[in-house]
Amino acid sequence: MNGPAARRGVEETVQPESSFLSPALPQEPDVVIVGAGSAGIAAARRLIAAGLTVTVLEARSRIGGRTVTRAIKGHPLDLGAHWLHAGPINPLVKLGHARGEPLRRAPVDGHVFVRGRPAGRAQSAALDRAFAMADRAMNQAARAQEDQPAAKALPPMGPMGSRVKEIHGLVSGRPLAQVSLHDFPSMEYEDNLFIAGGLGAYVARLGQCLPIRLGVAVQAVDWSGPGVRIETSAGALKARAVIVTAPMAVLQREAIRFTPSLPDAVEHAVHGFTQGVYEHMVLHWPDSPFRGADRLASLLGTRREPPGLLTCIDGSPFHFFELDQPAAATLDGRDAHAPARFARAVLAEHFGHGAIRNLSVVFSTAWRHDPWSRASWAVVPPGLYRIRDVLKAPVAERVWFAGEALSRAQWGTAGGAWEEGERVAGEIIAQLLPNHRMSEEPEPIAARTGS
Repeated sequence: MNGPAARRGVEETVQPESSFLSPALPQEPDVVIVGAGSAGIAAARRLIAAGLTVTVLEARSRIGGRTVTRAIKGHPLDLGAHWLHAGPINPLVKLGHARGEPLRRAPVDGHVFVRGRPAGRAQSAALDRAFAMADRAMNQAARAQEDQPAAKALPPMGPMGSRVKEIHGLVSGRPLAQVSLHDFPSMEYEDNLFIAGGLGAYVARLGQCLPIRLGVAVQAVDWSGPGVRIETSAGALKARAVIVTAPMAVLQREAIRFTPSLPDAVEHAVHGFTQGVYEHMVLHWPDSPFRGADRLASLLGTRREPPGLLTCIDGSPFHFFELDQPAAATLDGRDAHAPARFARAVLAEHFGHGAIRNLSVVFSTAWRHDPWSRASWAVVPPGLYRIRDVLKAPVAERVWFAGEALSRAQWGTAGGAWEEGERVAGEIIAQLLPNHRMSEEPEPIAARTGS
């Protein structure tokens, strides 16, 4: 693997945001928020705008959770979430437009290469038809009351069928045989956007000047009394309520103890999710064959066809070589150079060794092994699509859960996490401040803090 950053995990290269400022934290806030990712930041902004006191506890040395932007060779690149999916319903898109953020629409036309050469119209059209057939079949089958694996709903799609299954498996986080059919069509991938400077940097801007303590891991939540007692690596504090935004894969490892134990239905819901895997390797490939910014590429016709390749990010010589769960699993337990060797070998199959002589792999993500993530996102297996709704109900009106795992329409995304953070904050405001009135978007906090 090329360069020291490529040999280390995300957290080992991350430093606290130099521009991050936090006001004095209340000793006994109204609400404690566990996690300063998209859900935690959204909840904190809305609660503070309503006049409640908040303390956000973040185990990492930075804010943003699974959104993080870092400069590589002078260009800002996202090492976690990068897309702003489903623009018309994504709250981060709406907020970005209101703030004048540099949003740009993702191209709808991609590259199709066959054995290293641009595909003809017939081959590209065949791929488009296969996608249309798959989407139509899954949406129709999902209308039935009985759930099933998404893969079972797929019709024969011709020679492009395996390619479509792999791409849908990549964006689902698991192969379609392991994904709920009822859950799959809820994700809307139309009208996608990117943001100049990176999604992670955008989320970090939204969290500036919030009352956040970095490097503090929450170890236990005691909800046996009238409020909650939070035990952390830096001591204990009390609050009237707590919002837990830790990823499901982390909660499954009992990283946070609950006293009393969570109700059986809640426990079963937490443990019902599986680990979604979507990793990417950052390639620096200045003489790549791709033209046009931010276009997806399908590479066909050889033994190994990568399920995802995002090219010329923001018009730069950087590209994301995506890894789905099966491909990532083959690299687990191998040496640190294995991901880079894999990417180079696959691209050499398609374009030849000479074409990749100037290609370097400058970073490889491993969110599935990150101790504060343990997954790229949470996946609902067949038959368990109702577990999202189970977790939306508060425990004893004191313990709330939030995060991308709870979003029905935007699961697996920063926008879905933001949506759930705001929803939970609204419920807490209604409980603690029953006479409070709030506008749809609490943006005044941004003006007040300068974020």
